Amino acid sequence: MIKQRCGLVMGLLLFLLNGCGATLLPSTRDTIRSPWDSFAGAKHAFDQIDVYETDMQGLQGLGFDPFSLANMEILTYLDIMARFMPNQAIKKEDLDPGIRECLEARNGCLAYEIKVQVLNSERRGNVLLDLFGFKRKTNRSGWQFQALFVVHNDFVVYKLWGGKPHVNETSLKKKPLGPLQDSGDAVVGIAKTLL
Repeated sequence: MIKQRCGLVMGLLLFLLNGCGATLLPSTRDTIRSPWDSFAGAKHAFDQIDVYETDMQGLQGLGFDPFSLANMEILTYLDIMARFMPNQAIKKEDLDPGIRECLEARNGCLAYEIKVQVLNSERRGNVLLDLFGFKRKTNRSGWQFQALFVVHNDFVVYKLWGGKPHVNETSLKKKPLGPLQDSGDAVVGIAKTLL
């Protein structure tokens, strides 16, 4: 009976030590809900928007509806001014005609900024080394898309996009002393109070 338990414990320890237990490590998924399931889908919808032709109804029909899409921010002309004219070296004449038109209209102009993403974070490696903080390897994957639309008189007068079509990052944190690594400051603090 004792040999069986010992064998079971040894088998479990070997399983955890050789990294096969990577599925026991935590993982996260950060998603900002959107009508698109990929970067390409969001970019395709963006490409169908024509400046001075697409109106608010068309914008909403393509999925860019500020009143139903999560995390879509509505910007005033003051926000637009701060974004496109951050200092006095930039003059209105330097700006895109749609932005100039918007700034001149003041309250008759709004901008909509959207940021959507799907990011997966998964820890890999040896469960015990990770659990005690000796070595943590994290893989992040997914995509991020952001766009800005400036609307004047119900029509898109300017559009801009950016983002990361493919996120593929790995971070590796090593602490040779494991959980004791961060206790250095606490030990110094205790020593100072005792002295």
